[in-house]
Amino acid sequence: MLKIGEFIYPWGSGHYSRMMRLNESLSDHIKDKFEVHFSSKDHVYEKLLKKFPDQKEKIHEILMPTPIDGKFGPSVSKSLMNILLPVSNNRPLIKQIVSYLRDERKLYDNEKFDLVINDGDMGSNILARNRNVPSLFITNQFRPKLYNSRSYLYPSLIFVAKQIAKASKILVADSPPPYTMCEYNLNFTNEVKEKIIYVGHFTNSKPIKREKESELEKLVKNNEFGYWMRTGNKSTNDGTGQRYEEVFHQQEMNNERRIVSHARNDPSIDSVLGKDGRKYSLSEAFEKKIDWIQIDVGYLSEQEKDGILDLCKYAVVNGSHTVMGEIMGGKSKPIIGIPIYDEHTNNIKWAEEKNLGVLAIKTSQVTHGISRIKENYDEFEDSLNEFSRNFIPNGAENSAKIAASSIQEKK
Repeated sequence: MLKIGEFIYPWGSGHYSRMMRLNESLSDHIKDKFEVHFSSKDHVYEKLLKKFPDQKEKIHEILMPTPIDGKFGPSVSKSLMNILLPVSNNRPLIKQIVSYLRDERKLYDNEKFDLVINDGDMGSNILARNRNVPSLFITNQFRPKLYNSRSYLYPSLIFVAKQIAKASKILVADSPPPYTMCEYNLNFTNEVKEKIIYVGHFTNSKPIKREKESELEKLVKNNEFGYWMRTGNKSTNDGTGQRYEEVFHQQEMNNERRIVSHARNDPSIDSVLGKDGRKYSLSEAFEKKIDWIQIDVGYLSEQEKDGILDLCKYAVVNGSHTVMGEIMGGKSKPIIGIPIYDEHTNNIKWAEEKNLGVLAIKTSQVTHGISRIKENYDEFEDSLNEFSRNFIPNGAENSAKIAASSIQEKK
């Protein structure tokens, strides 16, 4: 039986969602019998255990080094200190790397993988190359453009790029140029260009199972509103939420309806703020036909998310690559991007240059962005329609085909 290793970097949610969609497609293209071993840590490890409760022996906790959480996403200062010193219950980074590579090496030697697929985990590329195991590295970054405040990070970017380059193939989770949304996060060197394959975005290709319309869906009908998304790990989610709250206190937002998705499975978050300043439950607001200004939702079902994206005028995001692809490419809706770090800024800047959205660094730029989109909606729609026509959504299926051919080439 073939063995496939899937190594998932645990920073954020995009790595996990991409790999789960790819994993669902593998059996459609790999005709031999195979088993999959998953490796990750923290929230991704817990999600894997929950998703595959009968395969716990194939789910491995590998303590991959990750940045240290700060107030707004990763803390650069704490992460740099952690290279040599213990910070926030994290051992010095040097010791973490040694331990993590040792654990991955044991897993490689025990399982004798026929193929490994790495989403963000660079160390696995090194181990695979040393053992002549074909490795696919899925990414939307290689050498991201940095801004002046972060130029001191270039040495680490070069180091990371060298480790990514050790993969057999580098699969870019984006459409081919000139429609590559993550273009400013790539900057490939000449020596890796022959390894590059633009496979497309990893969107959810499964049809949504339609159920009874929820109270939220009924409540938002026939209203113009913006969809404000909080995504990512805790620090990124919290940082995004704090920026949103600063915007909501601006006078221009007094009559601007919005739905805020918190990406947290916590029903206590669900509430409706009426224009009368009072808070209501979803059912109460629907029954009383409350004239609402803001709806907070902890977790949206796939059906609710799909419906809200269809109905919203625009979406506000932090610049997540996966999210922006789904909204601009899948739904043809303009975005307003409030970045947390440089990767986000690069994605949003590209979208703004293509007239697909607006970059908002300052709070005042968000409200100006809303006005700009509304005043020039036809122009944004034209650009979005062109982008959508050239949007490649089946990255998971294309990657599964490459996985199947990589196994055949090894035989």
